[in-house]
Amino acid sequence: MMKHAIAPLVPVLMATPLMAQDFEAAAQSYFDAEISEWATAQVLIDAVNAQNEMTASYSQADIDALDRAWRDEVGSSSTPTITPVLENVAASFLRERVTGSGAAITEIFVTDAQGLNVAASDLTSDYWQGDEAKHSETYGQGVNGFHISEIELDDSTQRYQAQVSFTLVDPSTGQAIGAVTVGVDAESLM
Repeated sequence: MMKHAIAPLVPVLMATPLMAQDFEAAAQSYFDAEISEWATAQVLIDAVNAQNEMTASYSQADIDALDRAWRDEVGSSSTPTITPVLENVAASFLRERVTGSGAAITEIFVTDAQGLNVAASDLTSDYWQGDEAKHSETYGQGVNGFHISEIELDDSTQRYQAQVSFTLVDPSTGQAIGAVTVGVDAESLM
């Protein structure tokens, strides 16, 4: 009951620097305790490596065309670009993590080296994440890339969340291969 009363206040509370710092610390702790346990699961590594082989030579025009196709398919009955991202073994793995989080995680998606979606627990608003901080401040920074976004009302989940994003590293090579973004419900960490 109390969480529902706090929901309208989340944006106001997060406006203060101290609250933002507290949330970042809570998000980092949640990552360390809960997310890092499965963050490099082989199913994710395999899916990203397979897609990287396909997309490595894509031009920006190819990426833009795919992103437009994705956006056009949102809400449509025909989804040839979206379906492979939502209906694969890695996506099933991500949905299990969301379900098992007790509503703390709102969504998870994994991107390849180009920033294109590989697997997602739920539909994202676009296919290409490569032009956003969740990719540029993770994969773009190398193996130690880590980013916590500001708390916002997410269009796809309709919940106040922050996104905890990190570089996905192939443990067999030590190389950055993509990124993972985890939407974390702001109220669950406050």
